Amino acid sequence: MQLTGAEIVIRCLQEQGVDTVFGYPGGAILNVYDELYRHRGEIRHVLTSHEQGASHAADGYARSTGKVGVCLATSGPGATNLVTGIATAYMDSVPMVAITCNVTVPLLGKDSFQEVDIAGVTMPITKHNFIVKDVEHLADTIRRAFVIAQTGRPGPVLVDIPKDVTSAKTNYTFREAEKVAPVSDTITDEAINRAAELIAHAKKPFVFVGGGAVISNANEELKTFVSLVDAPVCDTLMGKGAYDGSAENYTGMLGMHGTKASNLGVSECDLLIAVGTRFSDRVLGNPKKFARQAKVLQFDVDPAEINKNVVVTAEVIGDIREILRRLNPLIKQKDNSEWNARIRELQKAYPPTYRDTGLTGPFVMEEIARQTKEDAIIVTEVGQHQMWAAQYYTYHRPRQLLTSGGLGTMGYGLGAAIGAQTANPKKQVVNIAGDGCFRMNMNEIATAVRQELPLIEVVMNNHVLGMVRQWQTLFYEERYSATVLNDAVDFVKLAEAMGAVGMRAKTKEEFREAFAAALAQKRPVVIDCMIGSDDKVWPMVAPGTPISECFDEEDLEKKGK
Repeated sequence: MQLTGAEIVIRCLQEQGVDTVFGYPGGAILNVYDELYRHRGEIRHVLTSHEQGASHAADGYARSTGKVGVCLATSGPGATNLVTGIATAYMDSVPMVAITCNVTVPLLGKDSFQEVDIAGVTMPITKHNFIVKDVEHLADTIRRAFVIAQTGRPGPVLVDIPKDVTSAKTNYTFREAEKVAPVSDTITDEAINRAAELIAHAKKPFVFVGGGAVISNANEELKTFVSLVDAPVCDTLMGKGAYDGSAENYTGMLGMHGTKASNLGVSECDLLIAVGTRFSDRVLGNPKKFARQAKVLQFDVDPAEINKNVVVTAEVIGDIREILRRLNPLIKQKDNSEWNARIRELQKAYPPTYRDTGLTGPFVMEEIARQTKEDAIIVTEVGQHQMWAAQYYTYHRPRQLLTSGGLGTMGYGLGAAIGAQTANPKKQVVNIAGDGCFRMNMNEIATAVRQELPLIEVVMNNHVLGMVRQWQTLFYEERYSATVLNDAVDFVKLAEAMGAVGMRAKTKEEFREAFAAALAQKRPVVIDCMIGSDDKVWPMVAPGTPISECFDEEDLEKKGK
């Protein structure tokens, strides 16, 4: 069957089971959009307000479902507007295919109108990228892009298609999507036996869970593993929900804003079992003093992560779920009651606490948890509100928290929330933002209204760049350079101007009432929460210091600071 390149793009998306794409049209990609119009009953197109919003929406769709997210953009500035979203997905191992169109093949490399070498630009932030100059290679390239995006450690792939390739014709034959198997051929009996041996001899094991456990859907196998090892569990920001946050042996997040129980417990353990985590700098504190009493056993699908930031005692390379499936039968039930009692002492001695007067970020998160019965999909921007969302909402399942962990992208959340709500229409999606982040993406409220999405945007409005100000307070002698947002922007009026419902909360009771009303609206709602400019995230580990030296406000008061 003879089809144009644009028709082939749509047919290949259908082969892959794609039901939704996010994008913004332009001249170079018009042929593809014309075909989308013809297939509008088969593939949903979500028109965002900005291409970056489309890339974040594709990311949120992918994180919340485990499927490949797809975004579209035209040439030049349309393509470059995807870059931040692509980099965000790359850092957090999110499967995404970004399809851009470029100027015609004869005009490539001639500084043509709206031409940019997007393949060159995105080379460091994609698993792979392609520029397709011959329509005969188009179908196989798109198919390969989807396979690469999902294979092993997932990530974004870019396919750039010149406009004349989208209009050229060639033969097309339907092909079933290639099934991507989890990586298991790298899991050796020797490695599994060594892991079992280390676990058998450990007296004080601690399980440390990262995003790899979420990606591999290993939550059931992980639950069994933890029970057999009889160990406490902590996690990274990306690992939230892989292990039930309400479990008695769950100690909370590890690292810069981790709990004292996690930071001190890991510092005392004799075996740290790292499950799908890359040991980022925000976890390690001072890497030379990280978990110095422990042997380290690391499970990861990516061999490049072994001995990169932490020297390990042993490792198993492969898909986390497959590793645990093979390892669990080899573990004899352990009893570490004395060690677990020590961890419970730490949990009791250092519970999460916050200022209980006035409206605060922690209170907002606890109230959201109460009213949503801890069942919502929580999305965040980046900053203090992100940490409060990690600390004060309990996550029971994978893919319940969507946040930019590796790149730390302000402006990520609202686009990602649109993607998540589109993919999960029966779930309540709540995006937690700071006022600084909201300014970077508030145009996407118009998208949520146009798509009739019932998402709720909660803005922690402290009129400052909160996390940066916290560092300026603690480490820069209160020199608040360019972090005060003292303009007259009214987020309630802004929401209403875009067709959403706007509310403001200045007290706890006002927030309770506003959020309950927002849940009943079933349409986009923005709640402007007025919190203190000097509210801080506690505990904290100062840069370059060991995680065992985590401190909070009470510790500072004791030191007279």
